[in-house]
Amino acid sequence: MRPSTAGICLDFSRPVWPAPHYSLDLSLRPSFNDGRARSPGFFRRRLDLLTSFDGPRAVLIPMKIICVGRNYVDHIHELNNEIPDDPVIFMKPETAIPLRNEPFFYPDFSSDVHHEVEVLVKINRVGKNIDAKFAHKYYDEIGIGIDFTARDLQSKLKAKGLPWELAKGFNGSAPISGFVPKSDFPDLQNLDFHLEVNGEVRQRGNTSLMLYKIDYLIAFVSRYFLLQQGDILFTGTPKGVGPVQVGDTLTAYLAGAPLLTFDVK
Repeated sequence: MRPSTAGICLDFSRPVWPAPHYSLDLSLRPSFNDGRARSPGFFRRRLDLLTSFDGPRAVLIPMKIICVGRNYVDHIHELNNEIPDDPVIFMKPETAIPLRNEPFFYPDFSSDVHHEVEVLVKINRVGKNIDAKFAHKYYDEIGIGIDFTARDLQSKLKAKGLPWELAKGFNGSAPISGFVPKSDFPDLQNLDFHLEVNGEVRQRGNTSLMLYKIDYLIAFVSRYFLLQQGDILFTGTPKGVGPVQVGDTLTAYLAGAPLLTFDVK
């Protein structure tokens, strides 16, 4: 499996969303924040400035990071939560995705950050009010990522009935892999994935155990948010969530392939 990404929004005024591989049509004339169009030559020069030792760094900024909570029953039980009547949805900003090759920097406002490994879906076209039977047309690549959660802060917020964003959306809280074609997998709803911490398996899941399947999630979310090309959907985590420590090395596997690895600093 060869990870690849295709982005849709390029903005040199803010941190980039790097990815191992990308495709880009330089015949386009992108507009920048000052409203002026640049030539393809100008754009190539700006890309050259972002060339690293292992090739160009993609400047791909996702439109939205949409996350699903409580989508695996065993995980719901391990945190003593109730099984929801509908998918539990929350968001992360694009700044939650760390720059490529960056470690995860442990935040100073928490002493209990947990890993949550999840299968990712990347939206490939614009859509709203999507029928579940057509949802498969709205993505053709999947990946794997970590939803880091400041559990101590989340518990305080939940106790007060407040939103979770401070505990879920902080800088660097959503490391993601490159994306691979969904056609590489015979059945997306029978897909093994797992997370190792320092070589020890901490989480192991299979997408057949999702309460709400991928196509249903896309249909559900599209009732509330316009889905756009480049949106990323975190589909929920299985049981086994737990704390990470400075010095840990995390490796996430999708169908046996290690697609994501990084250190905690």
